Amino acid sequence: MLTGKQRSYLRSLGNNIESILQIGKNGVDEALLKQVDEALEAREIIKCNVLKNSLLTAREACDIICEALGAEPVQVIGNRFIIYRPSKEKPSIKLP
Repeated sequence: MLTGKQRSYLRSLGNNIESILQIGKNGVDEALLKQVDEALEAREIIKCNVLKNSLLTAREACDIICEALGAEPVQVIGNRFIIYRPSKEKPSIKLP
């Protein structure tokens, strides 16, 4: 569980990154979870975009992904969300 200070720090890091994944009409499936897992291991923090044709809201998609992969939701705004999970191999983000 992240503290308010840690979440604020991660939000500041997330503002500068581009969305790397898009969730469309297929929703959250095994292939998407595999991509998110690999991206989190490599980057630790990622931003995802939920397209208008998706049946899920950004909050629902974020909750499903975080629960399945053991990640922490950082921020959900509009149709975008940011999630964080420390890397098992080489953690690079130092939380305050």
